[in-house]
Amino acid sequence: MKLLNTTTARLLAATLLATATLPSLAAGMQGMNHAPHQHDADDAAIGRPGKPGSPARIVKVDMTDGMRFSPASVQVKQGETIRFVVTNSGKLRHELVLGSADDLKAHYAAMLKNPDMEHADANQITLDGGKRGELLWQFDRAGTVQFGCLQPGHYDAGMKGSVTVAAARSR
Repeated sequence: MKLLNTTTARLLAATLLATATLPSLAAGMQGMNHAPHQHDADDAAIGRPGKPGSPARIVKVDMTDGMRFSPASVQVKQGETIRFVVTNSGKLRHELVLGSADDLKAHYAAMLKNPDMEHADANQITLDGGKRGELLWQFDRAGTVQFGCLQPGHYDAGMKGSVTVAAARSR
C-alpha cells in the first residue's frame, strides 16, 4: 500500500510540475514558428503590402557581407508603392525586414534566441547568398520606417536603414 501511495504521489507531483510550467513554456515559444500573420493596427503604422500589378516605383537594394544595405536610406511619398528589388551580393544569408525601431529590436532579440526561425511575412524578404528577390510595399503614413537584417549578429553589426515617408500634399 505504501508503494501505491508513493507512486501516486510522484505522478501527482509530476503532473503539477508539468501543469505549472506550461504557461512559461508557451510564452517562450511565442513567435518561434513565425508563420504569416494578418497585419493589424500596429503594422499599419509602417504601411501595408502592395497590390500585385499596381504601379510601383522600383528601388534597388543590395545586401552585403560587410553588413550594409546600399542604399541605407530611401525617400518615398506618402501613399507610394515601392517594389524593392533586393539582391544579396554576399555569401551569407541576409534579409530586409521593414518595421518600427521597437518591432525590429524585439524581432532581432527573438532571432538571437531562435536563429533558425523561418519568416513568411509580407514586410520582409530573406535571401541566401547570390540570390535576388522582390518586396512590394505601400507606405501609407508620413514619418520614418526602419529596415534591418535580423539574422543573428547582422543588425548589431550595423545592417540597418530607413525609409523616410514625405507627407502627401493636400489639394
